[in-house]
Amino acid sequence: MARGKYQEWISDPDKKILLSGWARDGLTDEEIAKNIGISRSTLSEWKKKYPDISDTLKKGKEIVDKEVEESLLKKAKGYTVKLKKTFKLKKVTYGATGRKEKEEEYLEVGEDEVHIPADTLAIIFWLKNRMPDKWKDRKIEMARDSSDGEGGGGLLILADVDDSLENEDMEEAEEADPDGG
Repeated sequence: MARGKYQEWISDPDKKILLSGWARDGLTDEEIAKNIGISRSTLSEWKKKYPDISDTLKKGKEIVDKEVEESLLKKAKGYTVKLKKTFKLKKVTYGATGRKEKEEEYLEVGEDEVHIPADTLAIIFWLKNRMPDKWKDRKIEMARDSSDGEGGGGLLILADVDDSLENEDMEEAEEADPDGG
């Protein structure tokens, strides 16, 4: 491994900023190594031997990780944004007799406040990763009914019964299925 190549990348402040920027932009170590003109394994060796390289890449990645974390949190909570919009307006001038004398259209830029609602998927992702004890996926265990000798399982779903159901609706249901089953 040529020490000169490493020195070129760590002693030049512009190249150090470039390394940090590539990490911040989300490039993989393989892509960064390709941009430098070295192999992935050489970059790994540089990171082990030279703390400057390792720290530069880490700091770049930490910045983008924090930005993405902030974006996810914002998306999970919902937020309000101000959007610039162009409105088409009409100016009408009336004379002393009340008749329209002049009509002109013009464009005006204004702001509109729009609420971006919370994103359910972002909420689920956040909760599963930040509070896995409370928000992990759970498997539903199916009860086995072996009375038929088949050992087949089933899932029983219970639904609330609406007390406001009219008597005639109940009668219709009984007429459709007189055995109740």
